[in-house]
Amino acid sequence: EAPAECGVIVSGTSGPRTANTAELAWGLILSLARHLPEEAAGVRKGGWQHTVGTDLLGSTLGLAGLGRIGRQMGHIAQAFQMDVIAWSQNLDPAVATEAGVRAVSKEDLFGAADVVSVHLMLSDRTRGLIGERELRSMKPTAYLVNTSRGPIIDSAALLRALNEGWIAGAGLDVYDTEPLAVDDPLRHAPRTVLTPHLGYVTARTMSHWYEDAVEDIAAWQRGEPIRLLSSH
Repeated sequence: EAPAECGVIVSGTSGPRTANTAELAWGLILSLARHLPEEAAGVRKGGWQHTVGTDLLGSTLGLAGLGRIGRQMGHIAQAFQMDVIAWSQNLDPAVATEAGVRAVSKEDLFGAADVVSVHLMLSDRTRGLIGERELRSMKPTAYLVNTSRGPIIDSAALLRALNEGWIAGAGLDVYDTEPLAVDDPLRHAPRTVLTPHLGYVTARTMSHWYEDAVEDIAAWQRGEPIRLLSSH
């Protein structure tokens, strides 16, 4: 509304069909389950295997959110022969069934899942949605993965969960404040895999966005703006 009031034209870019965020989420899951960062660092230092991994086969993936990315996560989980359950505040069980996923309550999601992966939009309803209660209800062998938005998880509660061993670990691509502050305690939290908001960052996506941006500018110069988000 503000650009429109000021007579500023705003054009957007479209998104390519891609599973980039889901693919990164699975990278985090596999890194946690098989201790890949730790083992890779150990080999470079002259060491050899010293951890015991977790099987995904036969385990349960819990999806907090079953939108486009959540559905992609479910499809990939089935290739690992995982049981897939899902919850969101307005999830229709019929929609979950259609996606090959079983709808459950929030309590059952956190209590039963071996991996909880977050795929929710950040809003007033979801801010702080995953807090101490949810983290304490998770299995001590379970992992939490967040590639959506940082504030969906109560970061103070998550730090306690990691430091006190309520859960087995966390894979995070998003944070309350980005870039993550140099002195943020999450940087030193145990049993974590941390990435710098890479979910959408692939060559295909970036190429698509930049091409669309050039088209937007050229169309505006011709006086025929496209992909309008606001106009005067």
